Amino acid sequence: MHACISCEGFPLTIQLSYGTDHDRKHFIEVIEDIKIKTNRRSRTRPLEVLADAAYDDVDIRKHLRSRGIQSNIPINPRNTKTRKRGRPTRFNPVTYVKRGTIERFFAWLNMGFRKLATRYERLNIVFKGFLDIACFMLCWKRGFREVMKLAHYLIYSVVV
Repeated sequence: MHACISCEGFPLTIQLSYGTDHDRKHFIEVIEDIKIKTNRRSRTRPLEVLADAAYDDVDIRKHLRSRGIQSNIPINPRNTKTRKRGRPTRFNPVTYVKRGTIERFFAWLNMGFRKLATRYERLNIVFKGFLDIACFMLCWKRGFREVMKLAHYLIYSVVV
């Protein structure tokens, strides 16, 4: 399961894949799938993406740079055998603290919905349906009025 969550804890996109696939392979698909409807035009591009060190990849950073999105991804020490030369990548530990929202989101899914944690369903469409219901209940619990007030600002920074 690959998810993109706003810093306020609202799910923006969720995609399913095989358990053996690395998250890095589906990062671009998840970012491209963001769409928030506003009064004017749909917002599809966050200003900043917060991701953990598993997403430290040259292709991911190039894609984010080409779309004008700031990446806040720490350097993965396992990817480098020697020190990288040139300009260091951007990493802001002050805003990276907000990345805890996605960990709380997955913890809430695993604790509140045991069926999602163990994945009893054979069909992806049934599992995705349960996942959508769980995300709806999360938004319902937080309040739709808050969601509508924040709809314009939800996409400021995204946690993957």
